[in-house]
Amino acid sequence: MLNLSTLLEDSARSHPEQVAVVTGEQRLTYAGVDAAARQVAGLLVARGIRHGDKVALSCPNLAWFPIVYYGVLKAGAVVVPLNVMLKSREVAYHLNDSEAAAYFCFEGSPQLPTGAEGFAGYGAAERCEHFFLITADPAAPSPIEGAETLGAALAGRPATFETVPTRGDDPAVILYTSGTTGQAKGAELSHENLVLNAFVANRIFVSTPCLDTHLVVLPLFHTFAATINMNAGFASASTLILVPRFEPEAVLRLLGTQEITFFAGVPTMYWALIEALTDDVDADRIGRTMRRAVAAGSSLPVEIIKGFRDRFGVTILEGYGLSETSPSVTFTPLWAEPRPGSVGKPIWGVEVKLVDDEWNTVEGAGEVGEIAIRGHNVMRGYYNRPEATAEVMRDGWFRTGDLGRRDEDGWYYIVDRVKDMIIRNGFNVYPREVEDVLMSHEDVSLAVVIGVPRPGHGEEIKAVVVRRPGATVTEDDLLAWGRERMAAYKYPRIVEFADEIPMTATGKPLKRELR
Repeated sequence: MLNLSTLLEDSARSHPEQVAVVTGEQRLTYAGVDAAARQVAGLLVARGIRHGDKVALSCPNLAWFPIVYYGVLKAGAVVVPLNVMLKSREVAYHLNDSEAAAYFCFEGSPQLPTGAEGFAGYGAAERCEHFFLITADPAAPSPIEGAETLGAALAGRPATFETVPTRGDDPAVILYTSGTTGQAKGAELSHENLVLNAFVANRIFVSTPCLDTHLVVLPLFHTFAATINMNAGFASASTLILVPRFEPEAVLRLLGTQEITFFAGVPTMYWALIEALTDDVDADRIGRTMRRAVAAGSSLPVEIIKGFRDRFGVTILEGYGLSETSPSVTFTPLWAEPRPGSVGKPIWGVEVKLVDDEWNTVEGAGEVGEIAIRGHNVMRGYYNRPEATAEVMRDGWFRTGDLGRRDEDGWYYIVDRVKDMIIRNGFNVYPREVEDVLMSHEDVSLAVVIGVPRPGHGEEIKAVVVRRPGATVTEDDLLAWGRERMAAYKYPRIVEFADEIPMTATGKPLKRELR
């Protein structure tokens, strides 16, 4: 038997009184988190959830996230973490596509109305029978018809539950990713995928029991934080200080007052911390305490590495990964000086190579090819999408859609995206979805969406729009239209009107010319 929830159970047995989670004034021990997760598991089984059933979770960085996450796993079910910024249409899509049988949703704005509407509308409730509302006040009645408050559902339920047996290759989590083509797809990750990635992370960072205090600013629904902070942190009985929303000034205060030894973020977060640093922040103290600073999600500019080191005396270590790879693939070795622009070398147990369009290996230092990966970290496949899986998998190798090169010492460098994925604040945005929403506006004839550089965000989302004859729609009109229909990280911040769009001979927009 292998179950991802063992990471929590083992630390709860070995270090029951160690503080596991801190949210504001709330502090929960490992024994407390494990007991609450057992209650969640017992609730799910009592409500008919069985081995392999899918259970969706919409929750920011609060103690309830790991409690429900590991509770679902203990029940033998599969966790489907959802981005808390999704709109109702998008929530419904994910519930339907994952075939979720139950849905846990935090009451806090804006997720409550969109989560409730997503559950009730678009046919999602026909399959997803159970809607549990996570409330700040466990005794409060449910404000949503058809929803049951989690506090009421757990009241009086025993904290004794024997974890449902699962195999290592059973699915544990489905992470939705835009990938490189089509609608968002669910990357199906096994218990073995995620357990090994957590263990390897602790091996890389030389983490030992009760050593680290993580400041968790990345959302736990994202693969980066879920593995590097939560799963790896729980495996080493670390303390996780959860931050529901990244605000650089507030994060600097926490770094300056708490004994934070481990910090993980996307490049734009490090940029924001450097920009927000003031004389009243003890940067030297932060640097003395911080044992590891880790970055991934998009390319880390040399200026940020230098700026963070100059101000805090800490070297940011860069890695590379994807939702489909649990996520870690490569990482900067601790024993080596980081190489500007490099994401390091393959982690233990993982092979990386470069391939051309026909899967032929690209040899030679400095040659560019598509990054392909094989190892314990590679997903089972895209849930219910055998054709999409076959497009990216061959003989155990997964091709990423990212172009890279390798130097003579085996260090890897990301060159570009094969497709036109936009990365804004560490979140993947697929232009086709944004284009489809914009083109549903009656005054829009054609919309082409591209990413443009923007300091502090990595990339910004820009739409180039051709209006219908006689249309008077303005930039503000389209920005408001998108804001109402798409998650906050997806909708365009820039709209430019054009009479025509440059095209290839086959009628495809020349996005490189627009950029």
